[in-house]
Amino acid sequence: MRSTSSEPADVDGVGPPSSPLPNTASQALKLVVVGGFGVGKTTMVRSVSEIRPLDTEETMTRAGAGVDDLQGVESKHTTTVAFDFGRITLDATSVLYLFGAPGQKRFWFLWERMFVGALGAVVLIDTRRLEDSWYAIDRLEAQGTPFVVAHNDFGATAHSLEEVRAALDLDPTVPLLRCDARDRDSAKQVLISLVHHVRSLVEKGAG
Repeated sequence: MRSTSSEPADVDGVGPPSSPLPNTASQALKLVVVGGFGVGKTTMVRSVSEIRPLDTEETMTRAGAGVDDLQGVESKHTTTVAFDFGRITLDATSVLYLFGAPGQKRFWFLWERMFVGALGAVVLIDTRRLEDSWYAIDRLEAQGTPFVVAHNDFGATAHSLEEVRAALDLDPTVPLLRCDARDRDSAKQVLISLVHHVRSLVEKGAG
């Protein structure tokens, strides 16, 4: 049975699955998950959302052949064509809205609008298709949007985080961590790291 309690989320800021939105909620915060095609953005949103996520996944057809690059993700059969949306209740007054962006190059034009009003972003990467993450990092840096980079580890990589940072030419101040987008606790830690990173930048700017 779905709980009707309006108690705050757990201490890490992510509440239990299926928890209702408190009627005291008055502050909405927006985070965006971006990255290349097939890196696990939809999976991450599904993993952490406390509600049944809204997604715009469609079955891939032959029409996408020659348009969407499937190298490294040959087993992928669906694709996001607009965005994914999930919700996390932080406490009695604050709610986090999580948007997952489509990864194909033909949908990158949607990213600019999704970044508007975002507190920060997660750049999810797959080392099998590392070059797909460069555009996201460039856009976020150009817009001054705080972000963390999360290596979605599919269990078949031998690359250290130091090697990944060097390959991305990532600023040393940008947090880089490993995660499993399928695991709620792992995905949750990525969001926590992003919130801490944003907070540290705010405090540094105010100092």
